[in-house]
Formats: sequence, structure tokens, C-alpha cells
Amino acid sequence: MRTARFTLDPAFTVGEVNPRLFGSFVEHLGRCVYTGIFEPDHPTADEAGLRQDVLDLVRELGVTAIRYPGGNFVSGYKWEDSVGPVEDRPRRLDLAWRSTETNRFGLAEYIAFLKKIGPQAEPMMAVNLGTRGVAEALELQEYANHPSGTALSDLRVEHGDKDPFGIRLWCLGNEMDGPWQTGHKTAEEYGRLAAETARAMRQIDPGLELVACGSSGQSMETFAEWEATVLKETYDLVDHISLHAYYEPFDGDVDSFLASAVDMESFIENVVATCDHIGARLKSKKRINLSFDEWNVWYMAKTQAEVSALDWPEAPRLLEDNYSVTDAVVFGSLLIALLRHADRVTVACLAQLVNVIAPIMTEPGGPAWRQTTFFPFAQASKYGRGEVLDVRVDSPTYETKKYGEADLLHATAVRAEDGSVTVFAVNRSRTESLPLDVALSGLELTEVVEHSALADADPDARNTLAEPERVAPHPVEGTRLRDGGLRAVLEPLSWNVIRLR
Repeated sequence: MRTARFTLDPAFTVGEVNPRLFGSFVEHLGRCVYTGIFEPDHPTADEAGLRQDVLDLVRELGVTAIRYPGGNFVSGYKWEDSVGPVEDRPRRLDLAWRSTETNRFGLAEYIAFLKKIGPQAEPMMAVNLGTRGVAEALELQEYANHPSGTALSDLRVEHGDKDPFGIRLWCLGNEMDGPWQTGHKTAEEYGRLAAETARAMRQIDPGLELVACGSSGQSMETFAEWEATVLKETYDLVDHISLHAYYEPFDGDVDSFLASAVDMESFIENVVATCDHIGARLKSKKRINLSFDEWNVWYMAKTQAEVSALDWPEAPRLLEDNYSVTDAVVFGSLLIALLRHADRVTVACLAQLVNVIAPIMTEPGGPAWRQTTFFPFAQASKYGRGEVLDVRVDSPTYETKKYGEADLLHATAVRAEDGSVTVFAVNRSRTESLPLDVALSGLELTEVVEHSALADADPDARNTLAEPERVAPHPVEGTRLRDGGLRAVLEPLSWNVIRLR
């Protein structure tokens, strides 16, 4: 096969990686919360009911900002149900997922969970703009963030939290363009409500960071026009606009599935163009950044039937996709797409964290384990900190039904503060290895520290309760620096991490 090539030069960069690019998402959906992160009767549970085996894996995963409490769930969320003595909290019907919410895990428990992950874990709170509005958002903000001396801040203190929660990053609703959303609105209706809410929240604290709802996907009929209309109302009031995207194979078309990041990069670039167009029309020097606060591989086609069959159970097994090596390679390619646009994608949240289309799985009363998608995320979070170098590949291509001609190589590189460089690369070929030649210009690199790959002779291999360690990255031999360049061979259908110093 023809060699894939690109050049790395520190003079040509994309931008600094914001740590929030490695965020995640906890929604009251299925078993993400209950028997996921929170299971008081579990053998490893701490005094707060948090599973310590899960906490250990979350720390290893390296997540930063964690979005909460939804998702579709938030459009029926009453924040006051989730505070105060647990025995006094009401049970509610969750219309989004046809489940019963007990509210045993609520706002204070979420903040305590973040603190136990570590200082890198930052709250990202969504407000309900589906069935509620400005007043309720302000009440939540006062309860969560005001020090004391008001009715709601003093109520928080009475509930046992003397210190304010200090939530800086807020989402103004969720997927309000979607007809499935409780309280779905037109772009005009939502834009006006988001602007009113943002303006009022900034009266309390001008330093908040606010995320307006963008489109739920590039395939939405209202895509781009939605963003333009919403931003006309909110441009000077918000900092980010959201993007959501999920990918799965259709009709057995694995080749198109492997090129899913082609769509993700197009989505990002089209939203950037729309934001900048509105900024130009408004003659504003401000730049709106992107919050890609839901992304993943999700076998969504089967979800509607699962949800429709429910009769309001507590924490049902929903959306518990078990990921293969093929899924993990696509997942890694999506991470590469986010990093390649780090100049504008400053927040990203893997949906979700535990059990629900998640990198971590648990069994009630039993073990927790890593899915195949755990490994690319953990490696990217650990080694993808620094400045993204501009990577423009010269690659062999292949034909896809959905996206046309696509590169077999998808790659990016990040230069750390100490000068070391990590290359992240995916070989999309299902049958052939891909030789890689990287020219290194102006980089004082002398050693290949590591080349690891996630690949398997069985592309459907996956980690399960019975075989929790079936799939893991393995070392690759023969990768070397020679004649001012990097030489490597990428295995078929593989996610690769090559560390240089």
C-alpha cells in the first residue's frame, strides 16, 4: 500500500487544547447514576454511596468537565426536588426516558462526586428551558452559587453545604430544536428565552460562561438556520453554542461508519462558519466557541423500541451498548476530529460516563470494567494536552457510500509544554497495514517513547462481564526516528498513539 505522509512543524499550529475537551456527561438515564456511579449497597461504596471502583476508573479515564443532569432529562427537571433531606425528596415521572426518578442522587451529591474525582472535575450544569424558564434558572443559580444571606443560599447552608458550589459553566437548555424534547421550541422562541435567561443570570454574576443550544445534529432540517436565528438573539450574551452528534453503522456499511469523523469535522466547520457569519453581520469582535457537549458511537436505531416498552421503572437497563474494536477505532477518530479543531471546540462531553453508551460498565453488586472505547479517551486525555500541530495528510483513500472518497489515515499531533509530541492516528483500512512517514521540522525529538495500538484480529472483539480484559492496547515494535522523520506501520483497523521526545 502507498505510504501515508504528513509534516509536523511547531511554526504551524491549530491552537491550545482546552482541558474541557475531555469532558463527559452524567444524565439521569438508565443506570448511569443508580448502580452506575451511585450504589449505596455496593461492597465498594463509600459513606456517600459512591462506588469507589467506578471512581477509580473515572480518574483513570481523565475526564474534566462533567455535564449534568441532562440531556433530555433536564427538560422536565425540577432542581428543588433534588436538594434537602433524601427522605423528603419526591418521586417523579421522567417523560424523556419513561422512568421513575427517585431523586436519591441530586445536586449536592453531584458536586460531592466531582470533588471526589479530583480538582480537574468541573461542574457543567444545565438549566431547564423546556418546561421552565428564567425564574427557575435564577433560583437554581442563587441556591448553588450565592454565598449566604438570601432565602435560597441559606437553604443550601441549612441542607449542609456551607460553601457555594461555584458552578461557572451553564447550559441554557438541551436540544430545544428537537421535536422529541419536552417543551420543544422554534428557533425564534428558544433564542428569545435563552437571551432572557442569559441576561438575567449575568445580572447575578457577569463572569458566568453560558452555552446556547445549537442543532441536535447536522442532519436536522433546521440546521444552520437554527444557529443563525439563536445567535442573532444571544451573540453578545453567550460564550459557546452546542453541537451533538452520534454515529453508528447503517445496513452493514462499515466503511462509511469508519469515516464518521468526516461528518463530525464538516459539522464543526459549518457551525464555525455560521457563528462567524452572524458575528460579521453584528459587526462584533467577539468569537463564539463550540461546546460539543454530546458525542459518541451510539446504536440509536434500537433505542426508541427500548424506551417505548418501559412502564416507569427505576433505573432500567437502557442504551447499554457493548463496544467492539471497530467502534473504538471510530471513537478514536472522533477524538482526533475534536483535537483537530481545538481552536474553536473548547468544551466537549463524551456521552455518557457510566453504563449508558459509556466507556465504563458496571454490574449491580458486582464489578466495574473498561469498554474498548475507554482506552482511546484515557490516552487522549493523558497525552493530548498542549498545542495541537497542524496536520495535513497525504494519504491513500478509499470509497464510502455515505461520504465519498475518504482518507485511510486520520491523524493529529499535540506538542506538550516540555517539547514532547504525541501523534494520534487511525488506520481506517479493514484489511491492510498502512505505512506512515512523518517529516519532523523544527522539532528536537530523539526518541520514540512508545507506540501503542488498539487493534485485534477480530474486529468485533469486545470487553464484557465474562471477559472484561479481552481488548486492550498493545505495544507496536519497529517504530523509529530516522533521517529527520518518524517511520511507523499502522495495523489494519487500528487506533494508534505514538509518543516522541
